[in-house]
Amino acid sequence: MRAVIAGAGPAGLYFAYLLKRAHPDAAIDIFEQNPPDATFGFGLAFSERALAFLRAEDADTWAAVEPALERWNDSVLYLNGTEIRIDGMGYAGIGRLRLLQLLQQRARSVGIAPVYGRPVASLDELGEADLVVGADGVNSLVRRSADFGTEIAEFTNRFAWYGTPKKFPALTHTFIRTSAGSFNAHHHPHAPDMSTFVVEMDAATFDACGFDRASEEEARRACEEIFRDTLQGAPLISNKSIWRRFPRVTNRRWSCGNFVLLGDALRTAHFSIGSGTRLAMEDAVALARALKANNFDVPLALAAYEETRRPAVERLVAAANASAEWYENFASHMQLPPLEFAMRYITRSGRVDVERLRQTSPEFMAAYEVADAS
Repeated sequence: MRAVIAGAGPAGLYFAYLLKRAHPDAAIDIFEQNPPDATFGFGLAFSERALAFLRAEDADTWAAVEPALERWNDSVLYLNGTEIRIDGMGYAGIGRLRLLQLLQQRARSVGIAPVYGRPVASLDELGEADLVVGADGVNSLVRRSADFGTEIAEFTNRFAWYGTPKKFPALTHTFIRTSAGSFNAHHHPHAPDMSTFVVEMDAATFDACGFDRASEEEARRACEEIFRDTLQGAPLISNKSIWRRFPRVTNRRWSCGNFVLLGDALRTAHFSIGSGTRLAMEDAVALARALKANNFDVPLALAAYEETRRPAVERLVAAANASAEWYENFASHMQLPPLEFAMRYITRSGRVDVERLRQTSPEFMAAYEVADAS
């Protein structure tokens, strides 16, 4: 069996590792247009529940990843300077590049050496294969090379991904209203000496502040000024920190012939629930499992992959879309009292309700219920 994988991000690397482990005789080639140390953005955040699959499915990879995680137990909101802490929200952060390095090591441990710096204009360049895996992101060549029934739309908010040497103690969301408009920042630690800092604003604020005309450096300095109190003098660091709208990618079909999609090539999940990389790695697990269960019969395995994996993906993507819609209107939510704002925030995706909060976040719920009764 020969499998060709386009893309050496988390989905492609992890699938290659799992497939080789299940089928040692398989020939597996990974092609990646970027160098091995290139990555967009800075860090990733996972809920503790999101990482449960890795502990359960792959003890060796979990043992490699776990020491690199930054952990915290609360989620913190700042609404125009007022702090609201939601206890019991366990999360972990890791640098994007660090995760890639660890997955590269896992791939090498089973004899897989991705080909980096190899742009591909046509899949014909890659030769005959029994399986062609599109793990090549939002702009997937594999997806564009067959009829998957793709639909792409964009949310209207703009965001840019920065890093900062300021160490934040938890997953924090800072909402600020200025004379020019409303802003929010998603920030969390991802390494002992670095945090991720994503700045977001609605379209009206983006236009009013002139970010559409600003250079990358001008925009960075402007964001440092807007979030001066939050950063406490620490700089923002750019890494392809351009302003973009979040793309909403869906596909009616997950496979076409012997082509199949994983991760962002298959569908996107808004960054506000921190599940894109989790979904990509779970896709890899599901596809490798389907191949093994069907004796590496590709047509049977691809049908089984979609049938078994689609329900869970659709539930999580629906939650991500609900979260994104909340952020599309975050400026109007900022008019709420702080604790009511926090309740709307934490329940925005539909995955957390009041009963769950009473169990996981008793301090927050006690404060909320006192305020709600007054």
